[in-house]
Amino acid sequence: MTAVSCNAPPSARHRTLLPDDVARATRFVGRGGPAPPKVKICGLTRTGDVEVAVHFGADYVGFVVEAESQRRLGVDEAARISRPARGMASIVAVTVNAGDALISSIFDRIQPDYIQLHGDESPDRVRFVSRNFGAKTIKAIAVNTRAHVEAARAFEDVTDIIVFDARPPKPDRNTDAKGGHGLSFDWDIVECNEMRQTWALAGGLTPENVTEAVHRTSAPILDVSSGVEYEPGKKDPAKIRRFITQAKQQKLDPAI
Repeated sequence: MTAVSCNAPPSARHRTLLPDDVARATRFVGRGGPAPPKVKICGLTRTGDVEVAVHFGADYVGFVVEAESQRRLGVDEAARISRPARGMASIVAVTVNAGDALISSIFDRIQPDYIQLHGDESPDRVRFVSRNFGAKTIKAIAVNTRAHVEAARAFEDVTDIIVFDARPPKPDRNTDAKGGHGLSFDWDIVECNEMRQTWALAGGLTPENVTEAVHRTSAPILDVSSGVEYEPGKKDPAKIRRFITQAKQQKLDPAI
């Protein structure tokens, strides 16, 4: 299944693709055209799960570092667990409202490819982290309305990737964690968004709905955590394989 262009009318965006669509996509591939979305496996806590993610083709692997989460790791622990991914996938250190000392420690000991800011960081804070630490950044934005998506434009010029994640219901009495809730949101609010910046879809993704997610949103990056677990922090190799396989079978083709 190939993602339908956002230039198409709404009725066309959700239709079942026909053989002619597939033929056009195939010709476009021959021209070096559509590529599959990239995949980020996040909330990794075990070396073996990192190895599985890399083996099946994850493009990014994420580690929650010193933040409120059932998948929380210390800096040294994250450095050790992330080693199998070095040079194979982009290593992402996920933080929440981290101070300069923690960020400095993360870069000294983990040496991530990206630092993900998953808290209440302002555009100025993201810019500061990028400039002062020479870091590539990912900014997570909690959304459940189009207004939240539009507000993310404030980060377009200060971060490398924007992640749209589900905004947890309030009050969440069980945890202060910012992500990994397994909650989804109405994908219509990000469908055909006109972000200039690369963006990722997160929140409630699973092997069962990833094909629909790509078809409806044309998200260039798919970010999954709880959807490939059998319990928090423990990934299921079969689910990782199925998720990545399903995702990589999709094609992002703006021409269709």
